[in-house]
Amino acid sequence: MNYKKILTLLILPGLYILNGCTENNKTPGVTSTEPDAVPFINYAVTKTLLHDTSLFTEGFLMHNGQLFESTGSPDNLPQTRSMIGITDLATGRFDKKIEIDRTKYFGEGIVFLKNKLYQLTYTNQAGFIYDASSFKRTGNFTYKNIQGWSLTTDGINLIMSDGTDVITFLDPEKFNPVKIITVTENKIPRDNLNELEYIKGFIYANIWQNNTILKIDPATGNVVGKIDLGSLKYEANQKNPRADVLNGIAFDSLNDKIYVTGKLWANIYQINFSH
Repeated sequence: MNYKKILTLLILPGLYILNGCTENNKTPGVTSTEPDAVPFINYAVTKTLLHDTSLFTEGFLMHNGQLFESTGSPDNLPQTRSMIGITDLATGRFDKKIEIDRTKYFGEGIVFLKNKLYQLTYTNQAGFIYDASSFKRTGNFTYKNIQGWSLTTDGINLIMSDGTDVITFLDPEKFNPVKIITVTENKIPRDNLNELEYIKGFIYANIWQNNTILKIDPATGNVVGKIDLGSLKYEANQKNPRADVLNGIAFDSLNDKIYVTGKLWANIYQINFSH
């Protein structure tokens, strides 16, 4: 937890505005050798929507105006399933399209690219490919010596996280690495990179077991901004004590809207920030 982070909560009718600032006071006439802190990005919650609390969210994205979600199935939560489906933003109801055997696989991140749907699995070093319309499985792919955590795309490559500080750009046909970046904040590696979303030229990443989303420059791997969603995690636990970590960023490029949620959360939040 960053104790230098100061949150101010302003409550307006139907709108929460959360402002983040960091202590950056410097003594006049004294030159600091410390690097400048990465700025926190202010955001506003513009809408609170329902979410199925049985979903252990791993992937979260908008495709053709619909919110798709992929889920995992931890052994200690036997009620969970590894699925891909569509969450109705009006009702929170989940419409399952794909399910994989939870005794063999733990479902992870997903992404759509060129009429295909790609899915990672956690420790099997195996991914699945589906037709984006029928959801019929059409192929498989592998990734060696790493775990599968999340996927997004820049419209050309698959962009993958594996739980470390590394993000890998993959060719979507041959699945060989095109580019690898190491994510750093003030030259310090940031690991536990989890659910990813590509928004207007930047990669946004959830940090596992952390309430922060990082804004990452894909050219350098440098963290250029951070969003503290700790207040939403607190609210999620107030509504469902079983609510797990923040995990899920979905960008609706058609309507310029951004949605966030977490594992077993009762709500999806539409948030607005400069992006």
